[in-house]
Amino acid sequence: MPMHHIKSGVATIFFGLVSTVLLMNSLTVHPQEKESKPSASQRRETASGPSQAKLNQSDERMLKQLAQAQLAEISLAKLAQDKARSNEIKSFAKKVLDDHTKAHDELKQLAQSKGISLPVEVDRQQQSVEKKFAAISGEKFDRQYMNHESTRALRDTHRLLERINSKAEDADVKTYVSKIIGTVEAHQQLANDTRKNLKPTSEGKSGVGKSESSGSPASSGASGESGAGGGAGKPGGTYDSGTPGGASGGTRTPRQ
Repeated sequence: MPMHHIKSGVATIFFGLVSTVLLMNSLTVHPQEKESKPSASQRRETASGPSQAKLNQSDERMLKQLAQAQLAEISLAKLAQDKARSNEIKSFAKKVLDDHTKAHDELKQLAQSKGISLPVEVDRQQQSVEKKFAAISGEKFDRQYMNHESTRALRDTHRLLERINSKAEDADVKTYVSKIIGTVEAHQQLANDTRKNLKPTSEGKSGVGKSESSGSPASSGASGESGAGGGAGKPGGTYDSGTPGGASGGTRTPRQ
């Protein structure tokens, strides 16, 4: 066989082997590299969503307390939608209901991403509060519901949010709280305005709408007497309780 034919055959075999090796390398190495490197869209999705880091016990406890506060607002606002006489109060209750429902849905998503379970119904203390509100109606309900919202419920929720914002270690929890604390502050202002606009009751008691020069919530018994189910008045016009019957133990105060 001529020498040039032999050389040509060897060269063909050599290049065939090189091509085979390169092909096998592309099939085995490149897919692994692709799998190890997330796409740009995946990186953006990870950056925009909450981290999967587990919450410490303190953060988890505070998040559950916040869930209870939100459930209480939602449940009582639903009751006010049905029982309130004033259209202005019905409008306030709807605002609270819509905003807290949205905030609670977002809280549930955050909790799920952290692998924790939130309470799904109000606790016994709040059930007792709602039972007392369910037993009254008309102007009495309007007055006491607005007293409860403006002097206790929203105030306590706002304090809880401030505590979470200052003590929570998880960045996602802090981000969530900073997002909704402004909403609660808006509810507080709306509650105060709505309460002041209530007309005097038919019993001749001072409806919540009288001048509050002292800056403290008005009670229906400014001299220290108990109002008509509106809570016990204290010297100086301070308000002890906005729950029906003036029971000081019926309101929800987040545990420290």
